[in-house]
Amino acid sequence: MVDRLQSLLSRFAVRAEVFHTGALTGTNDLPGDGERGQLHLIRDGRIQVRHQDGSVLDIDQPSILLYPRAHAHRLVVDPSTGAGTACAHVQFEGGINNPIVNALPPVICLPLKELYGGAPILEVLFEEAFAQRCGRQALLDRLFEIVLIQVLRVLMENGQLRVGLLAGMAHPRLRHALVAMHEAPAEEWTLESLAQRAGMSRSAFADSFRDTIGSTPGHYLQGWRTRLVQQALRKGQPLKRIAMDVGYGSEAALSRAFKAQTGQSPRQWKQGVETRAAVTA
Repeated sequence: MVDRLQSLLSRFAVRAEVFHTGALTGTNDLPGDGERGQLHLIRDGRIQVRHQDGSVLDIDQPSILLYPRAHAHRLVVDPSTGAGTACAHVQFEGGINNPIVNALPPVICLPLKELYGGAPILEVLFEEAFAQRCGRQALLDRLFEIVLIQVLRVLMENGQLRVGLLAGMAHPRLRHALVAMHEAPAEEWTLESLAQRAGMSRSAFADSFRDTIGSTPGHYLQGWRTRLVQQALRKGQPLKRIAMDVGYGSEAALSRAFKAQTGQSPRQWKQGVETRAAVTA
């Protein structure tokens, strides 16, 4: 079986940075933080989660609370009892342009027991979180990244996501076409060749892809290539090299496709990224 997540994570890495471990009490406000989200692990206790839109989550069992992107929220805990927690900022490479981020809902809450195979990792994570040992921060950051990948596995495998990229990656046939595009974006993919990868007829593939992913195969491929171009631009790679790597015959062809997707030329987009980075530095 193809490794569906590897084809994404090898190009768009995830990072975690622990910012709190231990007992949580009272009212705790977490404003949206740029391009970073948060991952909260609740070991014990009760937490009420409040959002600016008025929605409320009542967590009364060991749980995972994931915000894939910046999302202001408030954690309210009875000060007389508290709740054992470990919390980390999470960042997907590419920020809001990351395909995984775009595929996830704003808030995800799962009981810890649903994290298949996660018990050993969580045991080590909580042990480290509530102790003081050398290398603790680096180890906790890596453990949180593992938990985040396990959460993505669960979301794909339990059918919670009905539409979008991860729903497509969970599909027994569509995933083969998606992985093919992810691993070989420069290939001259056609509807017929992608349908063959999926083991489907052209019409069945096109209909199933649109219904599951929410776009046509051609539009999805252009979006994937655009994200790879943005990633390469962030790294300072020249347009000529980028054009070859993602399947455009020339810089001009790349620029036309990029502008059609983003409304900007590659240079304009890069200048905007650099300007925003300078302002927040």
